[in-house]
Amino acid sequence: MKKILITGGAGFIGSAVIRQLIMETNDVVINVDKLTYAGNLQSLKSVADSSRYYFECVDICNAEAMARIFHEHQPDAVMHLAAETHVDRSIAGPATFMQTNIIGTYTLLEVVREYWGKLSPGCKSNFRFHHVSTDEVYGSLGATGFFREDTAYQPNSPYSASKASSDHLVRAWHHTFGLPVVTTNCSNNYGPYHFPEKLIPLMILNARNGKPLPVYGKGDNIRDWLYVDDHARALRLVLDRGRIGEVYNIGGGNEKTNLEVVYLICTIMDEICPQGAPHASLITYVQDRPGHDHRYAIDASKIAHELGWKPQETFESGLRKTVGWYWANTDWVDAVISGEYQTWIQKNYGDRRLS
Repeated sequence: MKKILITGGAGFIGSAVIRQLIMETNDVVINVDKLTYAGNLQSLKSVADSSRYYFECVDICNAEAMARIFHEHQPDAVMHLAAETHVDRSIAGPATFMQTNIIGTYTLLEVVREYWGKLSPGCKSNFRFHHVSTDEVYGSLGATGFFREDTAYQPNSPYSASKASSDHLVRAWHHTFGLPVVTTNCSNNYGPYHFPEKLIPLMILNARNGKPLPVYGKGDNIRDWLYVDDHARALRLVLDRGRIGEVYNIGGGNEKTNLEVVYLICTIMDEICPQGAPHASLITYVQDRPGHDHRYAIDASKIAHELGWKPQETFESGLRKTVGWYWANTDWVDAVISGEYQTWIQKNYGDRRLS
């Protein structure tokens, strides 16, 4: 049994990791999350009553509060997922991304370094800091090729630049201070509990409500799609068995243009809700966003060969599960969209979100 501290555990990927850890292992989980607009404790309702689950409503930029959490909970490992992640939001307002993704990571690293340095020799040698990042740090690919762990960084958006900065900080704290780190860079995630500003949930919900399906440019931008539960399994594996100081790229092997994704969603929606068919008639092309990377694709052979990981879901099987989940969980969706959930957060946590 391990004690694992997870930052950003109320987010999309973090909550998937926590649900797996509580349901499938004997590990103790400490969830540290500021509960911004995309952090949703309702995503953890199924495990929230577990005696092995703890929640701390804290900003990772608050060094004093983070030091208290480490002192009280004495974790054996850290999985750092807390981040601002939406490219469009980073273009409209980069400052929050710089604060959370760069300053927050720096603050966390310093708290962890002090905590780790005081551990007993045995605990110190077993400790791990797992930094979770994105394939967007590598920039944009042409028609061929794949991102590898040794691909040069070339971030093109404020979001990806902030994540690249955090990756470099983690690497520096390993090489300079000896902090035992592992880093993962993943492709685009999708699945249940995804905040509805992202492409797939936005298209599902708009199609459900008969609203336009906005597609950037010609819809020919290509992404590699990874089902969130497959990603969570990979993250757990890297934490347990990844080599210290190494980077592992995690991809789904599902390259699709945005337009292909939207058409497949429409096909599934036509089956579920034939009265709204053809949902593809709702597709609307909108002006492309600035600096829109054309293609991402990941070479995930390293994690496959070293750790034996491969995704369990195909893109179609995962997408069908995703559409079905949003169709069956309208209460979760409506609470997020209406603002009801944020009202609940304010009532229950209030100013503690600022700590």
